[in-house]
Amino acid sequence: MTTPLEAAEPAAVQAAGPGDERPTSRGTLRYALSKGGGALFSIAMVLVGTFFVFRLLPGDPVRNLAQGRNMTPAQLDLERRRLGLDKPLLDQFIDFVGDTLRLDLGTSYEYKRPVLDLIGERIGPTLLLAGTGLVIAVSLGIWQGTRAGWRHGTRFDRLSTGASLLLWSVPTFWLGLLLMMVFGVGIGPIPGIFPFRGIESVDAPDGFAYVLDVASHMVLPCLTLVAVVYAQYLLVMRSSLMEEVSQDYVTVAKAKGLRDDEVRRRHAVPNALLPTVTLVFMRVGFVVGGAVTVETIYTWPGLGQLFYEAISVPDFTLMQGTFLLITVAVIVMNTLADVVYHLLDPRVRSA
Repeated sequence: MTTPLEAAEPAAVQAAGPGDERPTSRGTLRYALSKGGGALFSIAMVLVGTFFVFRLLPGDPVRNLAQGRNMTPAQLDLERRRLGLDKPLLDQFIDFVGDTLRLDLGTSYEYKRPVLDLIGERIGPTLLLAGTGLVIAVSLGIWQGTRAGWRHGTRFDRLSTGASLLLWSVPTFWLGLLLMMVFGVGIGPIPGIFPFRGIESVDAPDGFAYVLDVASHMVLPCLTLVAVVYAQYLLVMRSSLMEEVSQDYVTVAKAKGLRDDEVRRRHAVPNALLPTVTLVFMRVGFVVGGAVTVETIYTWPGLGQLFYEAISVPDFTLMQGTFLLITVAVIVMNTLADVVYHLLDPRVRSA
């Protein structure tokens, strides 16, 4: 017979009751290997798609690179041979796969530099901007989602959920331009407060003043990222917590006389966090790619801006390299999210 103390234990612990067989490390390893195999297959499909899809884009990269220069057809053909674009498409694809497996993403047509070097220079600003935005969005979403889910139906619940859904539905580029117009350029009596171009000022100072300068440049792009992302964490956390509130162990814990804050903090929230943790892992993959729209609007010198520049040329090798990095990061983090959820939730392991 289950005692009140046992009934008050978190649902994730109860679900693997005494009669259930605990999963072994071998079972977890098999699960991880199966997910890893699926990830490798997805990456292989990404390699195929990355190569062929970008070659469907209109435009001749050689002619685009020759703009402003008086080049003869013979010179254009020579440049095309130098870049390997005169080979049959299948031969180009074989070369692309072989080079990628050797971690050689080629040389950019536009910058005349290795793609890996360009990515290495741009990944820092992307991690700074998107990583900061992710931390703020997760913290804000979990906090508001916890309050809204625990007291669902209240004014706070309605206002926070409505505001997050409104911001989530707004196009990112429109919100970014609006914030830039109001708080960057200034409109009417509202003066421009924050810089909105690049990562630093032209005459950027040194030391701590430089940190403040970069932080001021981050305000508007980071605010745009947070506004359109945090609703996901709020809604997932709210829904999960509302489900946990209806569980028996929460009712028993309250009947024992535990304070609401203690029941929420020690019992309900840890279980409700599981789907949110999975979502965070999935979003970390997108951090590597940054936000193409936001970085383009604010000319933030990250991977998103680099990808936009590659499309504008078009620069096939640069497009392939940046897109491949972004998609592989998403696939890897999604796989890790599945494995982590499998480890954290006994209900998934015993399914």
